[in-house]
Amino acid sequence: MGDEIDLSGDGGVLKQIVRRAKPDALAPSDDFPVVDVHYEGILAEDGKVFDTTREDNLVFSFELGSGSVIRSWDIALKTMKVGEVAKLTCKPEYAYGSGGSPPDIPPDATLIFEVELVACRPRKGASVGSVSEDRARLEDLKKQREIAAAAKEDDKKKREEAKAAAAARIQAKLDAKKGQGKGKGKGKSK
Repeated sequence: MGDEIDLSGDGGVLKQIVRRAKPDALAPSDDFPVVDVHYEGILAEDGKVFDTTREDNLVFSFELGSGSVIRSWDIALKTMKVGEVAKLTCKPEYAYGSGGSPPDIPPDATLIFEVELVACRPRKGASVGSVSEDRARLEDLKKQREIAAAAKEDDKKKREEAKAAAAARIQAKLDAKKGQGKGKGKGKSK
């Protein structure tokens, strides 16, 4: 087994690699957010297995980041690759917390999972191409908005410059009139 890795930074989610994936294995991403896993869940306190997919050889599928699983799984599965098996130790605040999940998981339980990432794939109804196309479309829209914002800023700057130039011309005319008025006034008083 590999060294324990603190994924949460506070000891709340620890990962130990049991079996490494191939270097070129696929990993969950924005294009492949749906994962299929095999797992076995154990209570750290007494070693009791509370849930497993191994008995019926079914996979458990969910979308990362959707809130459908405990927080520690969202954190840990993002770091895995297809084919990898990892032992996850999950403190209560990253699992079921003070409420537990009766009747199998008591309150404030630390959980240990052995998880195998079997597959990762696009959301239902999305193909990799359509996800990539959507991302490209969003990038184009973002660029168009940036261009429009820059053009708007340029227009605003030009209007401000035109106002300043007009104000300067008006001030120059006023100053010229004042200068003429002073000259006339001096001429009359003599």
